[in-house]
Amino acid sequence: MQGGRRFRTLALTAVAALALAACGGGDDGGEDSNAGGGKSDGVLKLGYIFPESGELAHLGPPQISATKYAISEINKAGGVLGKPMPEVVGSDEGGKAEIANASVDRLLGQNVDGIVGAAASGMSLAVLDKVKSAQKVQCSGSNTAPTFTGYQDDGFYFRTAPSDVLQGPILADTITGDGHANIAIAYRGDDYGKGLAEATKAALENVGGTVPVMEAYEPNTTNFNATVSKIRDAKPDAVVMISFQEGAQLGTKLIEAGFKANQFYSADGMKDEEMAERFSKSDPSVIEGFKGTGPASVENKTFTDGLKAFDPKLEVFQYAPQVYDCVVVMALAAETAKSDDPAVFKTKMNEVTKGGEKCTSFSQCRDLIKDGKDIDYDGASGPLDFTEPGEPGATEIEVYEYNDKGKFEIIDTVQSKPVS
Repeated sequence: MQGGRRFRTLALTAVAALALAACGGGDDGGEDSNAGGGKSDGVLKLGYIFPESGELAHLGPPQISATKYAISEINKAGGVLGKPMPEVVGSDEGGKAEIANASVDRLLGQNVDGIVGAAASGMSLAVLDKVKSAQKVQCSGSNTAPTFTGYQDDGFYFRTAPSDVLQGPILADTITGDGHANIAIAYRGDDYGKGLAEATKAALENVGGTVPVMEAYEPNTTNFNATVSKIRDAKPDAVVMISFQEGAQLGTKLIEAGFKANQFYSADGMKDEEMAERFSKSDPSVIEGFKGTGPASVENKTFTDGLKAFDPKLEVFQYAPQVYDCVVVMALAAETAKSDDPAVFKTKMNEVTKGGEKCTSFSQCRDLIKDGKDIDYDGASGPLDFTEPGEPGATEIEVYEYNDKGKFEIIDTVQSKPVS
C-alpha cells in the first residue's frame, strides 16, 4: 500500500444502533421452487453470481477469478472431504433483480451447495430469501449494507466484507479531519446507499458536523439537476457522494456548479480505475484531491502474486481477497462439519474464523482440523473473526485519494470496530 499507515480505533457509539436496527429491505426475491434443503453427497459444489454486465461490471473479473483461484488451491490441497470441488457454476447478477433471480434459479437448478456473491448489496437482498428457502449457504465478499446484520436469514448468509456501520465513521473522520464541518450527502436510493449515508451522517453529527442536505436519488437517473440545486443552495464545504459509476455524472454537475474535486468524498463504489475518464476523457486531473474510503485488505503479496499467476490478464483486484476467503471459509466449514450439506456446515462458518489455532491457508487449516483442533482462519483479506450475524466484527478501512493523473492511491489505513 502507498502512503502513510496509521491505526486508530473508533468507537462507533452514534451508529452502533444502526446495525441492530437493520432488518430486511431491497427487492423481493420471491419464493423458490427448489426449497427443501440439501443432502450430503460428499462433494462441495459452489456457484457464483457476479456482475458480468451493468454498472458494477468492473468488479466482476476479480471476484470471478478469486473464486476460481480458491477452488484451484483447495483442489491442489486434496479437495474438500477428500474429494475435488467441481468447476464453479457462474452467472451474471447484472445490476437488476430479475437478472440476479434468474441466475440464482440456474444455480439452484445445478444443485449447488453454496453461492458466492452477489457483488452488490441490493442484488444479494433481491435473492437472499430464495437462497434461504433453498437452504443453501450464501457468502459475499463485497456486500456492505448494514441491512444484512439484522436480516432474518436463518443462518445461511455470510459476508467477509465489513458493514458500512464500520466504514461510515472512518469516512466521517476523514472529512472532518480535512477541516470540513458543513457536509452535504447525496446517495443512491438503494440499500447500499441508504445504509452508508445514514452511518456517515450519524458519525458526522456525533463529532459536531452538520448535514444540511441528505438527498437520495434514483440509482438509474441521468438527471442530477435537482440534487445539485439543493446542494448548491445549502452552500456546504464538502459533498459526500454514495454512488457507483453514476457518481461521475453527479460530480461533473457539481464541478459545473462551482465545487472542486477536493471537496468530494465517497466510498468503495467510486473507487474505480476508470473514474477519471468518466469525469473527463481529456483531463484526468479534474478529480485530483477526491477522497474516499473502502474495506482494506492486508498487504498479502503471496495472494496477489498467486492470483496474478492464475489469471495473468487480471488488472483490477478489488474485493478479490474477500471473495477468496468466502470460498475457503465454506470449504473449512464443510471439513469441520464433516458434511457438504449447507444446512449442516452453515453452523461451522463462524466457528472456523475465530477462537482456535491460527492458520492462513486451506491446507494448513484442514490439517489442524484433521488433528482434532479448533481453528482460526486468518484469510487473504486479513483476520475475519465472524460475529453472530456471520460478518467481520472489526476491520481495517483504507482511505484513498485520486492524484493528478486520475489514479487512486491508498493514503491511510484505519482500524475500526464498534463498541462492545
